[in-house]
Order: sequence, then structure tokens, then C-alpha cells
Amino acid sequence: MARVALLSNPHSTGNRSLLPEVRSFCAQHRDIFHYEVEHVDQIGTALKTIARVKPKVLVINGGDGTVQAALTELHHGGHFGGSKDGPPPVAVLPNGKTNLIALDLGAEGDPLKALKRVLELARGDMAPHIVSRELIQLSDGSVGARPVLGMFLGGAGLADTMLYCRHKIYPLGLPNSLSHLVAAVAAILAILFGIRGAFLPPRPAPVKVSVLKQGELQGQFAVLLVTTLQRLLLSGKLPGASQPLGAMQLMAIEGKRGVLFRALVAALRGQLWRSHLSGVHLERGDEIRIEGDHSSVILDGELFEASLGRPIVLTPTPPVPFLKLAA
Repeated sequence: MARVALLSNPHSTGNRSLLPEVRSFCAQHRDIFHYEVEHVDQIGTALKTIARVKPKVLVINGGDGTVQAALTELHHGGHFGGSKDGPPPVAVLPNGKTNLIALDLGAEGDPLKALKRVLELARGDMAPHIVSRELIQLSDGSVGARPVLGMFLGGAGLADTMLYCRHKIYPLGLPNSLSHLVAAVAAILAILFGIRGAFLPPRPAPVKVSVLKQGELQGQFAVLLVTTLQRLLLSGKLPGASQPLGAMQLMAIEGKRGVLFRALVAALRGQLWRSHLSGVHLERGDEIRIEGDHSSVILDGELFEASLGRPIVLTPTPPVPFLKLAA
């Protein structure tokens, strides 16, 4: 039985330079089963093969799209149905553009060092390092399409800023962290000072958000996010992180200068999710509906669109085991 199954996408940006080292490391450790896919459409076949070697842990090595596709296939594919314990816990190497899932699981910095840490844990008792996380299940109403799974969704102005970063900033070749900072500063300046131009993110379009049992929000939001992660950049641990799993967490920040400024100050202090600020809406729900006219949302790096009469619907999955690398 392989202790570690490593699923790699060679075409992910981070793997273009890293993969030779990963291959060399795997060749030196026979308890790692390494499977490479050329396209995310091959992930189902990959997981079917990986299930046969019965690994103690499944490691995903790829960009945001690879992680999302693997989690979706792992949940819907039933490839580990014959195992009495179900699918193995999942670890994510910090090899994508944003790495929010890896960050939540304590994997930061060098992906190869994270892989070494996974192997170290897999050779011992992993039980103290297994944590449970719910996933966000997204349905956009497409006929015959199965729901897509992830852990972080951005919408409204946040989605516009993420797309702006992807199309305008990433091509400049800057480091990921600097690219994210430039995009965030541009978005903040555009809202605070009303600056408009092709070189800045667009003004957020109106969007309506409905949270089951909590009511409805409607307006122009600078930030709209939904997550089941317990840790985010600039936020530390989210409220309820030490509590039993519950509903998805939603934050909506109105696109007004004063609201955005106060939210920014709270975020820099790591208190945004704990603040009670006017114009900052914090909700938890078991179903969230996002409606608007061509309103974009991004789930773990992948773009989806809500349209009139066809909302984006989000629901949580049952808890999924993950391997946390930090102590």
C-alpha cells in the first residue's frame, strides 16, 4: 500500500519549474505513488487508479483549477466506494495562484517542503493531524451539469478584482503576492476616489444575495465572499473556527467609500470577521443564492456566471477529511 498518492498537473503554472524536483523526490521514495494528468478531464481516471493503491493520504499538486476538479471528482466519482473508510484525507501543496486552501491547512512556502512534511506525517500516526472541512457545492442551473465543489467563492466587486488581476496584472510577470497587492490597491483606489479607466477594475454591478433563514441582501458590493475555510489572508482564524462544523460563512461589504475604508482598517487589524460595522454583512447559511444580470463569481479560481432567472446556488457538503501540516 502506498503511503502517499500524489496527483500532479504538469501544466499548472507552478509546476513548470517545480515538477522535475518533484519527480526526482518521488523516484527516491517508493512509498509515493505519483500520477500525472495532462488535463483536468483525466482526473477521474487518475483517482480511479489511485484508489487501487489504497493510499493513506491524497496530495493535490496543481493550480486552483486542478484542486477544484480533484475535489469535485473525489466527491461525485465514488472511486473509493469500496473502501470501508471512504476517501483518504486530502493535502494540498501551495502551488497555485492564491493557495487559500493550502494556507488553511498549514501548507505555506516551498511546495516540495510541504510534500516532505506530508510524507513524514504519513509514516506515523496521522490521526492528530486530520481535520474536517465542508466544501461549497455550486450549481448554476446548467442542464445535466453536476455541481462543482470548492472552499472559497468571490463575487461582485471581489470577482471583478480577481478577474482584473488575472487578465491585467498576472501577464506582467510579477510575483503572485505582489500581483494580488497591486490588484487590491487598484480596486480600493477605484472605489474610494471614484477613479474609472480601462486600467482599473470596473464598478461593481448590482447583485442580490439570499441566505436561507437569514433573509436577503441586495445592492452594489465591493466584496462578496462565501467560504468554509477557517483561515483567510488578513483575517486570521474566522469566527467559529474552533466550533463544530456548521453553515457556510458569507461576507458582503457594500461598495461605499466609508464602509470600504472602515472594513479595510478592520481587515488590517485581523478583526474584519469579528467586527459589527454598518455596511458589512456577516451571515451563516445552509443555502445561499446569488442573482444578477451576468454577475460573475469565482469558485477556487474557476469562473461562473449568474444570469436573470438562473441564480448561482451554494450548499455545503458533508465534512471531508483533510491533512493539516502545521502543528
